Amino acid sequence: MLASNPFAELSATISPAVMQGYIWVMILFVVLGTLFDIIHKGSAKYFFENMRKAKTNARKQVGGGEAASIAVRTAVVDVALSGEFCNQRRRIAHLLGMYGFVIYVVATAIMVFAYPTPATPSPGALVAVWHIGALMICVGGYWFWFFIRVDVAAEGSSPLRLMRADLFVVSLLLSATFGLLWAWLQAAGAAGWAMVFLGLYLIATTVLFAGIPLSKFSHMFFKPAAAYEKRISKANGTADNLPTLTRDDPEQQKRHSMQLLQDAPLQMGLGIKREAPRHY
Repeated sequence: MLASNPFAELSATISPAVMQGYIWVMILFVVLGTLFDIIHKGSAKYFFENMRKAKTNARKQVGGGEAASIAVRTAVVDVALSGEFCNQRRRIAHLLGMYGFVIYVVATAIMVFAYPTPATPSPGALVAVWHIGALMICVGGYWFWFFIRVDVAAEGSSPLRLMRADLFVVSLLLSATFGLLWAWLQAAGAAGWAMVFLGLYLIATTVLFAGIPLSKFSHMFFKPAAAYEKRISKANGTADNLPTLTRDDPEQQKRHSMQLLQDAPLQMGLGIKREAPRHY
């Protein structure tokens, strides 16, 4: 299974041009869906307006070198390492899903366009990477879905409860799961069941990319820009119009520490150890 390109094997039944055309349609869905999301929610307008206000109200100018340094930190900490997550389990699950998704999509495109038939054998490493990417999605996604989600882990809600906001995660998980099952059944020679799961795989993948306006798919494009803008606003002193804690202001640090003490919750109970807080 790990050495067989399922898309090349499929060429005996379905023309490679069909699968290649399908991928182009999915790319079109991503572009149009993201543009619609930006226009409908006004995300870009809000973002650029916020940047303009921050620049106008800046207490100090951020030079080119500092801006470049902030961009690098944003790319490494906020994007590559998902540094916004304080909960380590949630961060690991997110990284598994994020990198698994990237590997899965890129490997799919390479296999479909560069190695569409058995006449052009796929490198074993590429096929293995496709399976690994799908497995990473499943491990990170199901771990998150059943054990880490706030409404499940902290609020006691059923893990089977579905909302519109879950469309992205659910469709991504189903796409990877059905893709792996289809590849396994095809390699095992179960042609009938393989076609059934191929259909389920294509349906889930279509929902994933066509449902962008209804899901949080496009947030992957907004998050790096928002993280960069947040770091810039802290550097120039605006910090989204909130008080900024700076190292060169001891009095501000002292007031901040006193406020934290005043806002700290009371230790209720007599000697009873409280449950550790779980911040998401």
